[in-house]
Amino acid sequence: MAAYLVVDTLLTNPELYELYKLKAKPLVEKHGGEYLARGGKLSVKEDALWAPTRMVLVRFPSAQQAETFYHSDEYQEVLKIGKQSADRTVIILEGI
Repeated sequence: MAAYLVVDTLLTNPELYELYKLKAKPLVEKHGGEYLARGGKLSVKEDALWAPTRMVLVRFPSAQQAETFYHSDEYQEVLKIGKQSADRTVIILEGI
């Protein structure tokens, strides 16, 4: 069953975040991930529980592969850059 890495990002240092994106993409792909959306235009219809800002959606073949990607030593190093350049909410959602 596929799983989706859903990330809402509020950029605090856009220039540094570009480095994060450059380093994260090959790791996502190495772990079987495919970007479906990456910071595109949002049209928020309801926001009583959450007001998203900049969304990224990555499909993985399974939740285990998404978890393995997220917790991998390689990604944890790159994630340090992400945390220095943005405030984020990250979830892994099982889907179809």
